[in-house]
Amino acid sequence: RVYTQYAFILNPDVILEKNCLEELYKAQLFLKDNFTVLAPNLFNNYGYFLNHNNNSNKEILEVDYVKGFAMLINLKKINLKELFDENYFLFLEEIDLCKRIRDNGGKIFVIHNSKIQHLGKQASQNTLNIELCRNWHWMWSLFYYNYKHFGIITAYRIAISKFFSSIFKLFFSFIFFNKKKILIHYFRLNGLYNAFLK
Repeated sequence: RVYTQYAFILNPDVILEKNCLEELYKAQLFLKDNFTVLAPNLFNNYGYFLNHNNNSNKEILEVDYVKGFAMLINLKKINLKELFDENYFLFLEEIDLCKRIRDNGGKIFVIHNSKIQHLGKQASQNTLNIELCRNWHWMWSLFYYNYKHFGIITAYRIAISKFFSSIFKLFFSFIFFNKKKILIHYFRLNGLYNAFLK
């Protein structure tokens, strides 16, 4: 439970660059608390600002969503019954949160000069079992997210394209007897199937 106005959600597989927190604090003062989420910018080539070329020179950029490995949340501005939807297990829970925030008029910003490195997949051993778990939950969460926000037709339209893609890849994995790929695409299909049952 958090009793302060702000909560900083941070993954264990991130590295804060110098002045990361200071820049977030300066942005909070500049925005005068007129935000719901602030996030640091990724230090590597996958930074948020590379996806917004027209605004790449701005120090503070309003965006539709940020990834969940680093989110400074202004709890005073949260007007939601729940922060994270507990139906999600591994993926898209932060995208779901950001969409609900935006739908309720909240503002989400990335701070250009606040830098962070996200190592990715370093919080757990990168074993085959972990990879299978990721693939199962990715497909389940993808269907659930689209069903929740855009309706059953959109959810099934996206799911069917993923379904046939996995069937196609599973077929070729059998031909070349790639056991790892066979298992991955089987688990992806199984995740989708279980999402259909929900």
